[in-house]
Amino acid sequence: MTSKTQNQHIKIGELNTLKVVRDTDYGLYLQAEDYEEVLLPNVYVMEDEMPLDALIDVFVYTDSEDRPVATTKMPYAKLGEYGYFTVVDYKSYGAFVNWGLPKDLFVPLSQQKEYFNIGKKYILRICLDDQTGRLYGTQKIGQYFNRSMKGLHQNKELEVLVIAKTPLGYKVVADNQYEGMLFDNEIFEEIGVGTRKKAYIKTVRKDGKLDLSLQPIGKKAKVDEGEQKILDLLDAHSEELPFTYKSDAEEIKKVFGMSKKNFKRTLTSLLEQNKIILTEESIVKVKEGD
Repeated sequence: MTSKTQNQHIKIGELNTLKVVRDTDYGLYLQAEDYEEVLLPNVYVMEDEMPLDALIDVFVYTDSEDRPVATTKMPYAKLGEYGYFTVVDYKSYGAFVNWGLPKDLFVPLSQQKEYFNIGKKYILRICLDDQTGRLYGTQKIGQYFNRSMKGLHQNKELEVLVIAKTPLGYKVVADNQYEGMLFDNEIFEEIGVGTRKKAYIKTVRKDGKLDLSLQPIGKKAKVDEGEQKILDLLDAHSEELPFTYKSDAEEIKKVFGMSKKNFKRTLTSLLEQNKIILTEESIVKVKEGD
């Protein structure tokens, strides 16, 4: 078990590991190594798990009076990350969105690319105003994309957030820093703006963007992932599924998230390994020892 390391400094908008140093009527005061302190209000205090000198993980942001405050709740996205947020209020100077914390996240008018409507969701990046120490959201995300492709290669797995629909497919932000694209003709499952998935690099482009796929690149990689998906679904459905080589391509796409071609290739591999049996109407998992 890895031991926790106390933050040297308190970092707004990030997860901090801080030491419990004082118990007050308002809550616990937590401290970084540089002796800077922040209040964890009583509503988040769990006395049995937070004795004096304990190191605890908290998210730090600013309250309505711009004072740093700690919480054990995690927002939908932290500093430098992207999320899909619902507008809960709108003023002449900006909008407020729900980001999972008691204090809503402010999106200044200057950081909006369009008029925000209450109840509608928008892709935003969490930023920090260095002068005021306030966190805010911005819709103007293009300037933050990393165009350095160092360390990236084909088939590298990345976490992606779908940020827009385009005529070619879906634009995504990968690992909270790279701009990428998923193409319609290679998507075999339901996705939309706000969907989070793992994806694999197909091509590292010279323009600093990525072409991505929701399936591993290469026949063997696709078969390996497909095999596990089919076996997991068999386990979840009493070890039998009503599919064969002749099943409808759209049904295969809906249930297994793969093309019919890859599905047939994967079934063949599982048959050769004696992991399944195919009847005229279904796939049956071979029990260990059979």
